Amino acid sequence: MDLGISGRRALVTGGSLGIGRATAAELAAEGVDVAIVARDRDRLDAAAQELSSNTGGRIVAVPGDMGNADDIARVVDEAAAALGGIDILVNNAGSSPAGRIEDLDDATWMAAFELKFMGYMRLSRAVLPAMRAQKWGRIVNIIGGGGHSPRPGYILGGAYNAALINFTRALGKSAAPDGVLVNGINPSSIDTPRWATLMEQRSKFEGRTPAEINAGIEANIPVGRLGTSEDIAGLVAFLCSERAEFLAAININADGGAAAGLL
Repeated sequence: MDLGISGRRALVTGGSLGIGRATAAELAAEGVDVAIVARDRDRLDAAAQELSSNTGGRIVAVPGDMGNADDIARVVDEAAAALGGIDILVNNAGSSPAGRIEDLDDATWMAAFELKFMGYMRLSRAVLPAMRAQKWGRIVNIIGGGGHSPRPGYILGGAYNAALINFTRALGKSAAPDGVLVNGINPSSIDTPRWATLMEQRSKFEGRTPAEINAGIEANIPVGRLGTSEDIAGLVAFLCSERAEFLAAININADGGAAAGLL
């Protein structure tokens, strides 16, 4: 299937590991020039070199902290200069710790808010004017299943993910008339380094081993396994494509059928 995005230019945050890295590889394989962003410069540079070698595409490394407003402005400017513009934004940087309300202090709540919610908002706000002007753009927000499935042990992440689901719907409705399609993906139970960290955190709170927690989770996933970064990356690429022109302001659950509700 020709996705029709060869020659487009993408900015992918959290691009050195997991879903972000897989997304960069998927887009590069489609002929998209990609700038990847992460805080760890050495790991980011290594990822860019490996991705470029594996895909034959153009991958640019732009180090930055997406919880820092000044870094966001710089990263957008540097990526646009290196690529000649930004047609696609994939907001993926940001993780929220597991824990109950009594386990999380104000500083933890605010740090996660700056990175996950404000980071997505600031990046979207920065790239949107140029996308509107050219009458074409794609913004894909990688959010999370916790936004519509409240759990006491993931209260912080669930709260901010719920806010991002609302944000994505509202921004999508605003931007669509100008040819800018904004959509969200709610991954759940994806086998990434981030997932391993969450399992370690849950283990401390729940008194079970990560293996025991994973076994219980997999037992409730109809497809019978955890997801992979590549599962999500393929969906991102489709949402960025010309084949997805009628999809706007939606949030897609990518959870192997695990969600219990209608939404």
